[in-house]
Formats: sequence, C-alpha cells, structure tokens
Amino acid sequence: MAPPRLVAVVGATATGKSALAVAIAEAFGGEVVSADAYTLYRGLDIGTAKAGAAARRGVPHHLIDVADPDERLTLAGYLDAAQAALADIWARGCLPVLAGGSGQYVWALLEGWTVPRVPPDPALRAELAALAATDGPEALRRRLAAVDPEAAGRFDGHNRRRLIRAVEIVEASGLPLAACQTRRPLDAAILILGLRSPREALYARLDGRVEAMFRDGLVAEVAGLRAAGWTDAAPVRDGMGYREVGAYLDGEIGLETAVERTKTAHHRLVRRQASWFKEDDPRIEWLAADAAAVPAAVGRVRAWLDAG
Repeated sequence: MAPPRLVAVVGATATGKSALAVAIAEAFGGEVVSADAYTLYRGLDIGTAKAGAAARRGVPHHLIDVADPDERLTLAGYLDAAQAALADIWARGCLPVLAGGSGQYVWALLEGWTVPRVPPDPALRAELAALAATDGPEALRRRLAAVDPEAAGRFDGHNRRRLIRAVEIVEASGLPLAACQTRRPLDAAILILGLRSPREALYARLDGRVEAMFRDGLVAEVAGLRAAGWTDAAPVRDGMGYREVGAYLDGEIGLETAVERTKTAHHRLVRRQASWFKEDDPRIEWLAADAAAVPAAVGRVRAWLDAG
C-alpha cells in the first residue's frame, strides 16, 4: 500500500507561504495544517498575520485558534495535535498541506521527533530567567553544561528560551537531552517546497507589513488581550509585536520606538528561520517568492502526485 502524501510549504516569514498553501489546497482538494507557534492562539490575529476568515472558509485550516493565550502549548502538544490532524485528513482521502515558518515545529513533525514529556516547571523557569537576567545567557549554557556538556555545545547561547527548556528537561529526567530526542520519520511521501526572497527585499516587505499591523489595530488588539486578563500569558508577553506594544502600553517606550523594535524583531526572525530552512538542504525544492510561485508550485505538486 502506497504511503499517504503530504506537501509542506516552508521558508521565511512574509514570503507568501500561507497564500501558496491555500492555492495548492484549492487545486488538489487539500486542507492546510498550520506550523506556526503563535497562530495556534485565539485573539492573536493582527500581530501574527493570521490567515483571514475568508481564506479559511474556502479551504479547511487546522491548528489555528485552538487555544487561549494562557494555555501553554508545548512542542509535544503541537505534535499530538498535528499528527491527529494529518490522520483525519488522510482518512478522508484529502491532501494535507503543512504551512509555516516555525522550523522546530516543521522538522519535529516531518522528522518524527520524540519529544520529552516533561511538563513546564514555572519555579525553575523563573529561577533560570533570573539567572540569565543577572549573569547573561551564557550562565544558562554553563548550567546546562554542568549536567549535559554535549547538549550545551549545540545550543546558541543567545536563545534563552531553548536553553531554559533544555535545562528543565535534563534536570527533570536525569537523562542527557540526546537520549530524550530520538526520531522516527513521518510515514508519508513528502514534498517540501520552500519560498525564498532576497534578504533586503524581504526586510522591506516586512517593514511594510509591520507598519500595516500598527495601522490595522495591533495596539488595540494587545490592549484587548490585556483587558481580557492575558497580560502575562506567554504569547502576549513574548510574541513579536505583542512584547513591543506591551512596553508601549506600559509607558516604557514611545509608539515610534515600538514600531521600529517590532521591525527589528521580524528581521531577527528571518535570520533564525534561515538556520532552520537552509538553501542547500536537499530535501527542500526552492521557488522564488514572486508572481510565478503559485503556478510553479501547483505544476510541481501535480507532477509529483501523477508520478505516484
């Protein structure tokens, strides 16, 4: 029996992944599965450039608006939900189209990571965050190195969130991180299409998107989330744009500074995404993020499906 099929659309933010995924789904009777760490949350719409209601009515979307901001969805939780969505789509004879720029989510699903079922430890996280605040992020790497030197050598010392999670897993399980992260690739035939754009052009597009977010009501969106009691919920506190607008609402910075910091955060995201989706990765078929992307992608998917 032939394995089920899956198309994945990956790449940096603002390259048009969501629109391309919808076009592929429309062409082949497919359904979109989101691989974005923030569109999972209800109420985070403008700041996440979430697919609009019209697009989602035309094509079924999965893993968008599935949690309130105060529900902390771990990678393990995402994988459980994504695998259930894929099984449901395949059972109905449809083609799932995975779309998103959260590289960890994409590869964890496609490569079949076995994610440690270590629940968050708020007290330990607060302790580690305080350590990083006083002694710098390298202090987190040293803490990890004390219990798992091999893992500490693999981590970017500036990625505080991932370092904190690594310490949390190793200290709670008593096992090195490698022992907790075995892989079993997804049992499916997979076509991965990547969208790419010259870095400076992408930065300019992102700057325009950020300005549009503020014009379209990002400040009001964040104020509404806070009024609903989600001020300290992680996506609202830490998400790009949400963090900067929060600082503005707290009187720490001016609106113009919030806009500029949000632009900088998006530029930084693009650089991080480039480390997840490498242009020399043989698994990814790259397309230019331009007007020809949709017909090129649809043609490639059709040829792939016809080839059996």
